[in-house]
Amino acid sequence: MPVWDDLVGQDKVSEQLAAAARDADALVSAVAADSPLPEASKMTHAWLFTGPPGSGRSTAARAFAAALQCVSPDRALGGVPGCGFCDGCHTSLIGTHADVQIVRTDLLSIGVKETRDLVRRAQMSPATGRWQVIVLEDADRLTEGAGNVLLKAVEEPAPRTVWLLCAPSIEDVLPTIRSRCRLLTLRTPPVDAVADILVRRDGIEPAVAAAAARATQGHIGRARRLATDQRARERRAAVLKLPLRVDDIGGCLKAAQELIDTASEDAKQLAEEVDVKETEDLKAALGASQGGRMPRGTAGVMKELEDRQKRRRTRTQRDSLDLALIDLTGFYRDVLALQLGSRVALANTEAEDVLERLARGGSPEATLRRIDAIAACREALDRNVAPLLAVEAMTMALRAG
Repeated sequence: MPVWDDLVGQDKVSEQLAAAARDADALVSAVAADSPLPEASKMTHAWLFTGPPGSGRSTAARAFAAALQCVSPDRALGGVPGCGFCDGCHTSLIGTHADVQIVRTDLLSIGVKETRDLVRRAQMSPATGRWQVIVLEDADRLTEGAGNVLLKAVEEPAPRTVWLLCAPSIEDVLPTIRSRCRLLTLRTPPVDAVADILVRRDGIEPAVAAAAARATQGHIGRARRLATDQRARERRAAVLKLPLRVDDIGGCLKAAQELIDTASEDAKQLAEEVDVKETEDLKAALGASQGGRMPRGTAGVMKELEDRQKRRRTRTQRDSLDLALIDLTGFYRDVLALQLGSRVALANTEAEDVLERLARGGSPEATLRRIDAIAACREALDRNVAPLLAVEAMTMALRAG
């Protein structure tokens, strides 16, 4: 299956990337044969992939990275690089290619130190592949200092280095960086297209895939999780009951606390799955004795790991809470649609009786105020407001309407 097949509902983007990959292949081939370079090329050294959450920004960047490293013999016969089967494509997609560095963070930000390491890597010539490719999946999480470090590398790239940056929007990236990148904007994939790929690629039952795609409104990653994780479905069902529990102050405060507790449980679950193994692996690498006693001089390294794990738990809690708020926004969006006399593309058809009840009991203006309250809560969390205070303020606003 060609690498472009995973770009759900992004035909225009696929065409642009395929054309650039073809020109990139011609450029490398010309250099290797000491032939004249192509006069016009759609290839450039820095790209910025933007689009709403779930649109497939990282998928597009990875597919392009694979196409740049494609070594299929069909290329020489006029085929488009990105076969999906050759060693270059396969290792790029699974993250083991020596010349494809995929960078994502499970922390709140990417700092100067990590970015400097990336820049040093970017100055190297390809070891085995055709290009040195750096995929930065969370370019929006670069600190200002880290962005300034990256700017120099993007301004003066090594001859065969390609930067692929991903962010929700161009406003999330420093103007000086985005002005030096070719912009590709992805859209939210159609619900039917998301359901189709869940069936084809993940083997999910069509009815379950359709329900998950509809509930997440085209967010590929969340749809897959909802379709495959029973706990995710249970948590979502609990969130959708919240609008019925904010009739009084006590109910508002209790609902807020339960949302925070659920997000904390998600973070704790991840810690249990990842932190223990991570800690044991580091201890073994540092030469811990059989009784667990650590060699002298390793306390600082262990403390650094503990701090990183703590920051990761904070990020996980906020991400889980944000997903709940997105589900809640979708719920009130459905209420608003019913109040305006529309049943088109309702996301929460399994709760249609509750939607109908709330739609009859309020006005569109009140529903819009509730949606605004959820958006204000998300913004407060982005500004590092204490989560419980932000969510309590939101549930009180939901009650007032």
